[in-house]
Amino acid sequence: MPAILLRLHFHDCFVQGCDGSILIDNVKEAERNAFGHEGLGGFAEIQTAKTQLEVQCPGVVSCADIVALAARDAVVMAGGESYEVETGRRDGRVSDLSFASKMPDVDDSIEVLKEKFKTKGFTEKDLVILSGAHTIGTTACFFMPKRLYNFTGKSDADPSINPKFLPELRSKCPKNGNVNVRISLDNLSERKFDDQIMHNIKNGFAVIASDARLYDDNITKAVVDSYLEITEKSNPNSSSFGNDFGLAMVKLGRLEVKTGLLGEIRKVGDHIV
Repeated sequence: MPAILLRLHFHDCFVQGCDGSILIDNVKEAERNAFGHEGLGGFAEIQTAKTQLEVQCPGVVSCADIVALAARDAVVMAGGESYEVETGRRDGRVSDLSFASKMPDVDDSIEVLKEKFKTKGFTEKDLVILSGAHTIGTTACFFMPKRLYNFTGKSDADPSINPKFLPELRSKCPKNGNVNVRISLDNLSERKFDDQIMHNIKNGFAVIASDARLYDDNITKAVVDSYLEITEKSNPNSSSFGNDFGLAMVKLGRLEVKTGLLGEIRKVGDHIV
């Protein structure tokens, strides 16, 4: 559940800003049904929290704030560092599937990833840090075929995959196999929020292609390496990645926030009236 709630916040903010629009499902073509949001979850948990808050303090806490707070608590639940969550967001009134067309895609090149993050005001360092959320959770084999079996259109695998790791990935996600099978994004510490994902990226053990692409660019590669240098020179449990991740999440949480008359406080998380 921690990884699911963390991902929900990112997907909410990246489309129309952090406004809780990802939760809405009572419109014809809801944003949450976009291809880029495939596999999202945590909706019921957010609604449960919203229902309880409406009893205690009706019309005060927005769904957008609940999503942001849940993401922070998810990181802490997984052993990561806590960070201060700014509140006061209002909920958006629009949910449109087409608005999610610019979501980062697992098969994007590093140039495309950098551009998508840049348009949202994020640096290359932010791209690396926020991708570090993949230190926990799973992905589906649905996202793996191109990387494992047809990377350049010649029935080949992504050459960045460590040769020792490729057979394992292919055994978990066989060609023409069940695309719904879930595999860990971090084989060594799937449930622990740490900087292991950076080691995986450097050593060819990144599971999804977009994580591996972070080592294709000199700038993002240097960011990945910077966290490994900190870990090697100090206590492995005191990496600055945790602190930097918190700062990046605060920045994410400020993305296109709606206040005042630009939004509302929805009574029900998944419905607009």
